[in-house]
Amino acid sequence: MRPSFVSRSLSAFVGLGLLCAAFGDLGRSWAHDAEKPAPAAAERVRARDIGIAPGLFAPGPLNAITDVGDIRVGQVTRIEGADVRTGVTAILPHGGNLFQDKVPAGVVVANGFGKFAGTTQVAELGEVETPIVLTNTLNVAQAIDGIVDWTLRQPGNESVRSVNAVAGETNDGHLNAIRKRAITRADVVAAIEGARPGPVAEGSVGAGTGTMAFGWKGGIGTSSRVLPPALGGYRVGVLVQTNYGGTLVMDGLPVGRALGRYYLKDHGERTAADGSIILVVATDAPLGDRNLTRLAHRAIAGLARTGSAFSNGSGDYAIAFSTAAEVRRTPARRAGIAAYPELSNDAVSPLFVAAAEAAEEAIYNSLLMATTVERQATAEAPAARGEALDIAAVRALIARHRPPTDSRHETKRSSR
Repeated sequence: MRPSFVSRSLSAFVGLGLLCAAFGDLGRSWAHDAEKPAPAAAERVRARDIGIAPGLFAPGPLNAITDVGDIRVGQVTRIEGADVRTGVTAILPHGGNLFQDKVPAGVVVANGFGKFAGTTQVAELGEVETPIVLTNTLNVAQAIDGIVDWTLRQPGNESVRSVNAVAGETNDGHLNAIRKRAITRADVVAAIEGARPGPVAEGSVGAGTGTMAFGWKGGIGTSSRVLPPALGGYRVGVLVQTNYGGTLVMDGLPVGRALGRYYLKDHGERTAADGSIILVVATDAPLGDRNLTRLAHRAIAGLARTGSAFSNGSGDYAIAFSTAAEVRRTPARRAGIAAYPELSNDAVSPLFVAAAEAAEEAIYNSLLMATTVERQATAEAPAARGEALDIAAVRALIARHRPPTDSRHETKRSSR
């Protein structure tokens, strides 16, 4: 039997890597022998590293969803044997008891070819009461099971009899033996319990381990925006799981067409655009579920800017929530009549712009940070390769399409 590799990559993965390196085996899991790892993430770049900085507003310190409030992200990556290439990504709106202190939320469906569990109750009640977990299509049931198990075990939830688990998916069956349903309840719980604030691993990790986007390797990406003080100083962050197609455009640059890889090339359908994307949007602005639904719509605008085909077989979902303590739906507030402060309709437009910008850049980061992932041939399926986007080619395209004066401007914009 081939040795297998299971990497449980959490938000604090850098610290874990240093610990493993001290023992001379960075790629080794505590449970399995290591295979040759994928190319190191250090070889990849984020969008701003090469001068791609869409929009007007500056990012937060981490340029990640964790720039907002007390958000935590945890990830489990499963790379095992010849053909398991999948994982779990968990987003926790805050570090307390999510079931007791629910957060207002809204959800939007641009194209509904997907399985985003829990969203009907989110749309009905306007709140999220569990971690938001992302995984692959055939492991949504295990994601729900893990969320429910973790929620019921939290102190203060001893009498809970109904849990609305929020679990989304994209189909990673091209690179992953999805019918094996490799993700377990324990993997989901590990992702939730390992969730931390701070930097977020991107690319071929977690729920993005086996995904594809625009014909290249997709994955997990994140970005954030901070409004200037005159506009409230609020923050917006987005995390994406990309697995969709179309004709890739990066900050206006025709990357897909220039590199000859795009949907409907030569007016045929030889390059598929089916797939899905989940966009998780967070803000610390005091918004109710109605305006959070509107905020989620603007994340879809950011998706459109990247050249999405919004194809028949794509599940395109956005869910948005607020981390503001004053709008949190605590037991005391839910016990009677409560007044919640809310930003006025006239004041939300800058947040809409920020959500579109952060969504767009998060998608670029998912592609640029993704490493090549290969699935070996088995009796069940042929070999497959998810090739990482050629960063050198993107750099050359930037140089060709932008005059030197623009390049200097971009260098200033891209400083972090």
